[in-house]
Amino acid sequence: MDFPVLIVALGAVVAGFVQGLSGFAFGMVAMSFWVWTIEPRLAAAMAVFGSLTGQLVAAVTVRRSFSPRQLLPFLAGGLAGIPIGVAILPSLNAGLFKACLGALLVIWCPLMLLSKQLPQIRAGGRLADGVIGAAGGIMGGIGGFSGVIPTLWCTLRGLPKDEQRAIIQNFNLATLAVTMATYVGSGIVTRAMLPMFMVVGPAMLVPSILGARLYIGISEIAFRRIVLSLLTASGVALLAASLPKLLGPLL
Repeated sequence: MDFPVLIVALGAVVAGFVQGLSGFAFGMVAMSFWVWTIEPRLAAAMAVFGSLTGQLVAAVTVRRSFSPRQLLPFLAGGLAGIPIGVAILPSLNAGLFKACLGALLVIWCPLMLLSKQLPQIRAGGRLADGVIGAAGGIMGGIGGFSGVIPTLWCTLRGLPKDEQRAIIQNFNLATLAVTMATYVGSGIVTRAMLPMFMVVGPAMLVPSILGARLYIGISEIAFRRIVLSLLTASGVALLAASLPKLLGPLL
């Protein structure tokens, strides 16, 4: 097995398990492996494909009732944001984007993790949920990161884990399906990428199911700690991947 293929498979295994457990983060975890060896556009396409596959698995293995009224603002914003993210992708400075996102996660999430009582945001209502959904849609269009900002927002809202899981799971499923269709329609996904997709899909399948089964048995507090820890770790990985390239010319 070629080294790049091995890295793709390893990233898919770890990211599949994390997504099955938390309901999000496939793209961020996978990118922490793929960014070192895989061309950015291919990595973005694989991240969207893997995230969508994981959400389809979760829809079968982790069924949670949800409120359409609660989901609608997130979904409306997300669908509006996807074309923006897709349009930005070809000209995006990937290193700067990853560094900014990584810095946000590394600074904010540990503060929330160490806080005895999470700050809860009640203001903004459905309009704020729609704005957060739009941010998730833009990030989904950029590379399958659709769940990061909405997950952080739902945590700040203090939503119960099953309610949060239902929102993020259905939001990601819808936005990632539209993103993947847009990638195919705009030519970002090419026939040459299909062999790598065939590596990602099987590699992540069983780990994703195992992560989903583990989720069912964890407590509210444990779930919040896992989510915030994963977001922090993802931020560290993004900084580790982006800062050397950004600072290289200055050193």
